Order: sequence, then C-alpha cells, then structure tokens
Amino acid sequence: MTGQNAFSREQLGLIHGAGRGRVWERGEAVVSEGAPSTDVVLIEAGLVKITTELENGYTSVLAVRGPGELLGELSCLDGMPRSATATALERVRGTVVPGERFRRLLSAHGALALAVLRSVAARLRDSDRLRAEHGAYPAVVRIARVLAEVALRHGEPDPELPGALTVRVNQRELAGAAGTSRESLVRAFATLEAEALIVRRRGHTLVTDVERLGGWNGA
Repeated sequence: MTGQNAFSREQLGLIHGAGRGRVWERGEAVVSEGAPSTDVVLIEAGLVKITTELENGYTSVLAVRGPGELLGELSCLDGMPRSATATALERVRGTVVPGERFRRLLSAHGALALAVLRSVAARLRDSDRLRAEHGAYPAVVRIARVLAEVALRHGEPDPELPGALTVRVNQRELAGAAGTSRESLVRAFATLEAEALIVRRRGHTLVTDVERLGGWNGA
C-alpha cells in the first residue's frame, strides 16, 4: 500500500520486536473508547476506522488508519482511558505492545520517541484542519478532500490505470469522516465522477487524479 509513514523501517522493527502478533476480523474492535490504556497497537496490514460516540447518539468518524500507524499511543503516555474506538474495516494484522514495554522502548530510543511525538502532532494538526474545513467548505469539497487524503495514505495502485488509486472504504465511513450525510455523499460522488476525478466500482472507489481531487474547490 502507498501511504505516509512517520516511522523508519528500523523503528517499526523495534516496535514489532517488543510485542506479539494478533489478527482482527472485519467489524472487530481493535481498541474501544473508554477502555483502560494497557497497550499500543502497530497496524501492519489492513485498515481501521477511528470513531467516537457523541452525546446525541451519533457516531462520528474521525479518521482512517492503516499499515505503519499506531493506535493507543497517546493514552499509553498520559494514562487516560481510550478516547476513541478503532474498528477493523477489513482483516487487520498488527502487533500489540504492552504499555510499560512501549514506554521503556521510547526511553531507550530517542529517535523513536521523537517520531511518535511527530506522529501525534501531525494528527492534531489534521484534526484542527478538518474542523476548520467543516465550517468553511460545502459537503462536496469536504468529501473530495477526505477521499484524496485516504487515497494518498492508504490507496492501492490500480493495475489498469497508471496513477490511479483504489480506496477500499465504504460510503458511510467516508460520509462520517467528511461530517456529512450519506445522501450528500451520493450526490457529491455523482459530481466528482462527472468531473472525471473518481470512478465508482463495486466495493471500492477509484481515484483517477488524487492531486487534482485534493485541490478541487467545486468550481
């Protein structure tokens, strides 16, 4: 898979070597909101959605995570309960590292600790940007930007169309990540397909021009 990875191969090896392997099937919770922070998970294959439950009963999709990314590292560091749920969108394989062992690993390897800090900072910046965009752009533009980001981080190259990326995240999750309804997403997809930015296929979406999609402003 393509994607932006905050950790070097050596750093990922350190994390992998400190834990034990585990597999989660589609729909299974990898970590659960409100649960005690006992370990950190390194995703090695597959995608998870990050969600939180709001007071009105609405489930908000915060992000999609994939290979090379950590789950639960912030709770592990501050000792607070999990702030969100991570659910497998497909079969996920990962490494589970006990919290105390993870903290010792960071103490012993300064470069790894700095990489974790940078990863957390990048997520906070992404969260701030998304909140700002939700109020500044119409749904179709928000959907385009979320789809472009997921494609860049977790898209799979299409063998038939050079430069195109396959996104295996369903419409409900994309709508939640963009802060809009599924009905609005269906209308937005029709617009984006008419602009030749995406192709809808059974079970996935093909992004034909991720750079143009990410900068598209609806004009």
